[in-house]
Amino acid sequence: MAKDNNTPQKKPRFSSWWIYGLIAIFLIGFQFFSSDNLASTKKTTTSELQEYLRNGDITKILIITNTNQAKVFLSDEALSKDVHKDVSEKPLFPSTGSIPQYVLDYGDLQIFQNEITEIKKESNLDTIVEFDKESNVFMELLLSILPFVLIIGIWIYLMRRMSGGAGGGAGGQIFNIGKSKAKLFDEKTDTRTSFRDVAGLEGAKEEVEEIVEFLKFPDKYTSLGGKIPKGALLVGPPGTGKTLLAKAVAGEAKVPFFSLSGSDFVEMFVGVGASRVRDLFKQAKDKSPAIIFIDEIDAIGRARGKNNFTGSNDERENTLNQLLTEMDGFGTNTNVIVLAATNRADVLDKALMRAGRFDRQIYVDLPDIRERKEIFEVHLRPIKTSETLDLDFLARQTPGFSGADIANVCNEAALIAARKEKKAVGKQDFLDAVDRIVGGLEKKNKIITPEEKRTIAYHEAGHATVSWMLEHAAPLVKVTIVPRGQSLGSAWYLPEERLIVRPDQMKDEMCATLGGRAAEKVMFDKISTGALSDLEKVTKQARAMVTIYGLNDQIGNLTYYDSSGQNEYGFTKPYSEETAQVIDQEISKLIEEQYRRAVDVLKKNKDKLTTLAERLLEKEVIFKEDLLKIFGSRPFEKVFDKKGQEIVSADTLTPEESAEENNK
Repeated sequence: MAKDNNTPQKKPRFSSWWIYGLIAIFLIGFQFFSSDNLASTKKTTTSELQEYLRNGDITKILIITNTNQAKVFLSDEALSKDVHKDVSEKPLFPSTGSIPQYVLDYGDLQIFQNEITEIKKESNLDTIVEFDKESNVFMELLLSILPFVLIIGIWIYLMRRMSGGAGGGAGGQIFNIGKSKAKLFDEKTDTRTSFRDVAGLEGAKEEVEEIVEFLKFPDKYTSLGGKIPKGALLVGPPGTGKTLLAKAVAGEAKVPFFSLSGSDFVEMFVGVGASRVRDLFKQAKDKSPAIIFIDEIDAIGRARGKNNFTGSNDERENTLNQLLTEMDGFGTNTNVIVLAATNRADVLDKALMRAGRFDRQIYVDLPDIRERKEIFEVHLRPIKTSETLDLDFLARQTPGFSGADIANVCNEAALIAARKEKKAVGKQDFLDAVDRIVGGLEKKNKIITPEEKRTIAYHEAGHATVSWMLEHAAPLVKVTIVPRGQSLGSAWYLPEERLIVRPDQMKDEMCATLGGRAAEKVMFDKISTGALSDLEKVTKQARAMVTIYGLNDQIGNLTYYDSSGQNEYGFTKPYSEETAQVIDQEISKLIEEQYRRAVDVLKKNKDKLTTLAERLLEKEVIFKEDLLKIFGSRPFEKVFDKKGQEIVSADTLTPEESAEENNK
């Protein structure tokens, strides 16, 4: 079959390996042609050299001092003799006379030189004897041109990298560094995350779903004269599901979805960030309607002009300026919606937060007990759990946990169950996983003296006793003196999830926290450094009551808290020195009052405190059931039996009733 001459022939792409190949051929050829192996040089011995020298055949001897080698040059008459027939043949390439006919390896230089001198005197010869050092011309040349070869190679490599491997084609771009690094998701991309995978976050999910609806059915909203929002900012603590919401949008939306991080705009070259912003919005406008998602936008969206003493942030500010212009400037396309996520909304520039750019701020908060149950249901799908596993119980045991924390709990529980060679993950595995994540790794081999262990037991028993006797203290779950992480022991509580907190509730919590040190004082009349974390916690609580929440009579209804984060007591304090002294006095007074209160509670229940501590020393871990048996019901609680009769003391409960009350 004849070839079609009209078919355009594809030009071969130029490869940088041609340059490397030519350089290698040149260097090898130079070595090949300059090598002495192509000449008729022959090895000889000292005795043969002496004989040639006495016969007057040698015109020159070149002694190489650094290699213990001598090069022998013969005269033209000597080359015609039969004895030198092997070296009289002309070399493959003509020489200028610099190639010797013989080479000789000598031993001691002085002895070799004396022998030649003696023969010259005996035979009255005018043979030239010279001394020199060997120099490798090839290596010198290679070392001289190697830096240039490396520079050329690196330059070619960088050019190919920046051009995206375009090579030398006519349409290839030399510089691609200013192009956007956004990853495109569309209907052809396999994105498996959907809104079904996002548990809880009902309000945030509803807002995000509406954004997708804006782009799918714009007429539904614009027919009444409304405008599609230009941007939505997801704000919340780490691990609450901001990026997961964006992934769900990418999976649900039938429009192009551009995803990238705020750090993708940052580059060492000037102007690259702004160029990437322009290219990103150009691509989005070309494929509009589209969604752009910028994760961790605080990398480029920080407030301008703050602490910029050296001008080092000019490039970041230029990138931010370009982003502001693209979001709401001349020629802005309304069919592009920008989603962004951050956990540092307080540091973002005000121009970025205004209406017209980010019209909506969607707060993604930590999940409550109902949402935690839904999150557990999502993460437990691939895990084999026991049939009796209570998700309501798991949700109650994880207050303050984010979605990422719950995912970690599920995974850790599965690992613990596998380590124990179980067929399914049970309740105790999840409790162990919570202990592992919150408290740290259990240190069974930590060396603790009996006296220290006794002090720790009374310290933790003090926490348990005071919290059991106070109305607003968090209910106790268990107490342990097994070291975990940095702690030597711990008391686990199940705090009530309150939306507002009253002063008596905060004081009860502070009193329970100081119960450990108070127990040491009551039982041993000594205190130790084991209450460091307790003191840190109550000091923060007391300072918050006085300076933030306005819950102190001396300071009054004032707060020195700045929600904008502009002044966190940096160089200047928002109060006078006299007020500072009053604040310190009130904080100390508040803490000492709760400490004395804890001491009084423990003195009244000293015998029960001792019983609890001894049981803790014996079992190392005790639960709520043990406190029910020792203390009975909490003083402010009413416990009823199955007949509806009030039970004064929990000691009258049967084991079955005690377990039932504990489950309640």
